[in-house]
Amino acid sequence: MNTSVIGIGKLGLCFALTIEKCGYDVVGVDISQEYVDLVNEKTLESSEPGVETFLKASKNLTATTSLEQAVKHSNVLFVVVATPSLPNGRYDHSQVDTLVDNLELLGKQNEEKHFIVCCTTMPGYCDSIKERLNNLNYTVSYNPEFIAQGTILKNQAYPDMILIGEGSQEAGDVIQAIYEKHTLNDPRFCRMSPTEAEITKISLNCFLTTKIAYANMIGDIVISSGGDPKTVLAAVGEDTRIGPKYLGYGYGYGGPCFPRDNRALAIYAKDLGIDALISIASDESNADHLDYQVKQFIENNDKEKEIVFDYVTYKPESTLLVESQQLAFAVEIAKSGFKINIKEREEVIAHLRSKYGDLFTYERRD
Repeated sequence: MNTSVIGIGKLGLCFALTIEKCGYDVVGVDISQEYVDLVNEKTLESSEPGVETFLKASKNLTATTSLEQAVKHSNVLFVVVATPSLPNGRYDHSQVDTLVDNLELLGKQNEEKHFIVCCTTMPGYCDSIKERLNNLNYTVSYNPEFIAQGTILKNQAYPDMILIGEGSQEAGDVIQAIYEKHTLNDPRFCRMSPTEAEITKISLNCFLTTKIAYANMIGDIVISSGGDPKTVLAAVGEDTRIGPKYLGYGYGYGGPCFPRDNRALAIYAKDLGIDALISIASDESNADHLDYQVKQFIENNDKEKEIVFDYVTYKPESTLLVESQQLAFAVEIAKSGFKINIKEREEVIAHLRSKYGDLFTYERRD
C-alpha cells in the first residue's frame, strides 16, 4: 500500500521510516530541496536514535518537495507539520492552512483521499477545515502521536494506545490498519470524533503536568519538614489508584509539549466559558517549585564549589531547550554567583553561548 507523509522533519521522518520498514511505499514531502536530497541520498545526520540506521536500510522511501507528487502517490496523507504556540497561547495552524490552500490549487480528486492531521491542534480545528477538504474529496481525521524526543522510534513501535479522531468510519479503518501493521505490541485503539480526539490529546498531557506539579509540591513540603521526598512519593505511588509514573521529585515540567498544552487547554476552556483552574494552578505551582529549588540550593551550597550539569536540555536524550526547567535553574543559580559548568552537545553549547555568553563554562559531550 502507498502512503504519503507531508512534513518529514524529525517526527514526520521517523513516522515515514517506521511505516516504510513494515512494507509501505512512502513519499515524504519537505519544503527544503537540500533536506530532501539528504534523505534521498541517505546521508542525513540526525540526533534522534535509530533514524540514520533506519534511513540507510530503507528501500521504499522517496522524499520530494512536490505536494502534487505525494497526492498522486497515495490516497492516505499523514500531515506532520509544526503547529508552534502563538504569543496568546493558541497553536499556530498556518502551516496546515497553507497545505489546505495548496490542495485547493490541485483541485478535486477523482478518488476519495484521507487527510490525517498528526500535529497538535486546538480542539475544533479539524472540523474548521472539513468543509473545504470534503469539497475536494478528502476526509479529515486527527491522529496525534504520543512520543518523546530521544525515543521517537521506540514510542512509535510500542505505543500505549492509538488515538483516532476519524473523519469517517472508512478513514478510521484505514488508519487503524496501518498501525496494526507497524506497531510491535498490541495497543488499544481509541476511536472518536476529531474534536473529541483533539481534546483528548491535550487533556492527557495536562493530566501529566498536574501529576508532576503535585509530586513536586508534596516533595517541597516534605523537604521543608525535614523528610525525604522520594520516600513519601514512593509510598503514595504504591496506591494503584495513583501509580508511580510521573510521581518522582525533581525539576518541573518543560519541553515542547507539556507547558504549551496546559496553556492551550485553559484557553480553549475559557472560550467555552469554563475556567480550567487546575491547568492554571499547575503552571503556577511549576513556577513556584523552581523558586523553591533555587532558594534551597542557594541556602545550602557553597558558592566557591563548581556546580556541574550533565545536561540542561529538557531531558537528557534531547537537544531541545524549550522551557527547560534544568536550564532555568542553572541560570538562576549562576546569576546568584555560583560557578556553573555545563556538559552538552556541541549544537546545544552554541545556542547557550549565543544567549548567555560567559554566564556558564562549557564542556562538550557526545
